[in-house]
Amino acid sequence: MKITLKDGSVIEAENGKTVGEVAKNISEGLFRNAVCGKVDGVLVDLSHVLDKDCALEIVTLKDKDGLDVFRHTASHVLAQAVKAIYPTCKLAIGPVIENGFYYDIDFKTPISKDDLGKIEAEMNKIIKGDLPIERFTLSRKDALKMMDNFAEPYKKELINDLPKDAEISFYKQGDFVDLCRGPHLPSTGKIKAFKLTSVTGAYWRGDEKNKMLTRIYGTAFEKKAELEEYLAKVEEAKKRDHNKLGRELGLFMTEEVIGQGLPLLMPKGAKMMQILTRFVEDEEERRGFMLTRTPYMAKNDLYRISGHWDHYRDKMFIVGDENDPDVLALRPMTCPFQYQIYKNGLKSYRDLPCRYAETATLFRKEASGEMHGLIRVRQFTLSDGHIVCTPEQIEDEFRRCLDLSYYFLECLGLKDDVTFRFSKRGKSDKAKYIDNDKAWKETEARMKTILDDLGIDYVEADGEAAFYGPKLDVQIKNVYGKEDTLITLQLDFAAGHSFGMTYIDENGEKQVPFVIHRSSIGCYERTLALLIEKYAGAFPLWLAPVQFKVLSVTERTADYANAVAKELESMGLRPETDNRNEKIGYKIREARLAKVPYIFVVGDKEAQDGTVSVWSRKEGDLGVMKKEDVFAKVLMEDKTKKI
Repeated sequence: MKITLKDGSVIEAENGKTVGEVAKNISEGLFRNAVCGKVDGVLVDLSHVLDKDCALEIVTLKDKDGLDVFRHTASHVLAQAVKAIYPTCKLAIGPVIENGFYYDIDFKTPISKDDLGKIEAEMNKIIKGDLPIERFTLSRKDALKMMDNFAEPYKKELINDLPKDAEISFYKQGDFVDLCRGPHLPSTGKIKAFKLTSVTGAYWRGDEKNKMLTRIYGTAFEKKAELEEYLAKVEEAKKRDHNKLGRELGLFMTEEVIGQGLPLLMPKGAKMMQILTRFVEDEEERRGFMLTRTPYMAKNDLYRISGHWDHYRDKMFIVGDENDPDVLALRPMTCPFQYQIYKNGLKSYRDLPCRYAETATLFRKEASGEMHGLIRVRQFTLSDGHIVCTPEQIEDEFRRCLDLSYYFLECLGLKDDVTFRFSKRGKSDKAKYIDNDKAWKETEARMKTILDDLGIDYVEADGEAAFYGPKLDVQIKNVYGKEDTLITLQLDFAAGHSFGMTYIDENGEKQVPFVIHRSSIGCYERTLALLIEKYAGAFPLWLAPVQFKVLSVTERTADYANAVAKELESMGLRPETDNRNEKIGYKIREARLAKVPYIFVVGDKEAQDGTVSVWSRKEGDLGVMKKEDVFAKVLMEDKTKKI
């Protein structure tokens, strides 16, 4: 048989050779480093038998797929170790995630992080034993019977959910057997460096109606040095974690009595939100957007027209009996409301584009396992907006929206941290999307042309589109490397028809407009979380809730400190005074811990001369400066939004 390798070269091998044997024939070094193979684009074990012409890639730990297989094998070793220590536990799922893996397990007696040490010790025994890992398949009937004998109800549920024609495969290492499609390493001894990192709760299949399971997280690397470097980064990330730091800095809090995913912004956090919203609204107005204010809820009739009732209802909070024809629902987005504003009065092509923007409070029923600090919440604030335009205006309006988002990202210091994803309709589950194949193909082709014309470096993602059209997602990672969507720009081919929106063209004919959905800065809460993490709470001057601490050396200079603060306030700046009867060194240390951009110290000499002693978080001790000089400096820094 002929085998085409990754570099395009073709080799010949006897039928019946395994992937591992082919790798060994190519070179001993390649075989030693091989993790698995990829045959005609499909990942397989090294023991997979080749019986026809194919394209073959030998996968090593230098490849992402190889590292994923390495870590997935580590998750099976974790499961085997847990079953050895806690034989009555029930296994659920153990997938690979970015930077590691986890396994969800149903324990009779709860475990904690203190138990991870003994689980790691058992894992090391399994790895030292270098157990061969073997794949086998069973019929559905035999697979269910085996899982019944093993008393593994979650595995039975997974088997029952598989398609009727699915191959049901298992992997065996020693006495341990687990349901898995694979592939895996050839033996447990190939795992070199691993660490279990945390224990949390997780609902089975992410549904809060299901049982809460225990999720054990871990990670694995080829070399111990790589593991240690990663763990050091995680420790640094913990220091920057907005969920910890935001609370310590008094920016936000949560209370169980209020509910999950409903954070409280404290005065400093609310001030930052106000700074951001005013900044965004003012800039949007300068760029031709018209501000709207729309209701927080509406009858289900509105959501039926928009398609949300059919495609998004599981994410919506229903107010009252869902069977009531006049039942209300809290809005998950503002688009159907702004469409009603557009329809108020006849529109000509000369009126287009109509650019509507709103600082919108929105509500989405996120699963409890998905919520995290300010990153993912159930009530949030979005820089929402919709542009109703002619087909000819789409590309220019899309570019203008992207320019606006670029400007905001640059001012926030986030522009270099984002990546782009072209989210398209999925092929496998078309029921998630509006059924209009022709419109989908045309709109996706149009968006691809726009993105290519703009020179955007993007990846394509099938199945991530909105139900009404494709979108460009501006992606960003938090301190732990988890990626979230920050900003979206979406093309909507359906709304104009669904809502009966029209305009009169230059020939006097009625036409249906196109709609662009956009969020210019995204969700404010998520943006605030990312800013806390990026700057570790040490915000740029223009964003800092408290920009200056004015410290009096003695009670005699309290009046002068207050006067300095009032002058700063008169310029629209945000100072705080500290006139407490404390040592000045103590007050300076406290101010620095609060991460304020500037500290002004005023004593008798400064009060007499009309000066201040200036310490800058960025530049250090600037010495004694005249008030007018330092005020001019900080005012310019604030107005130019210097990062």
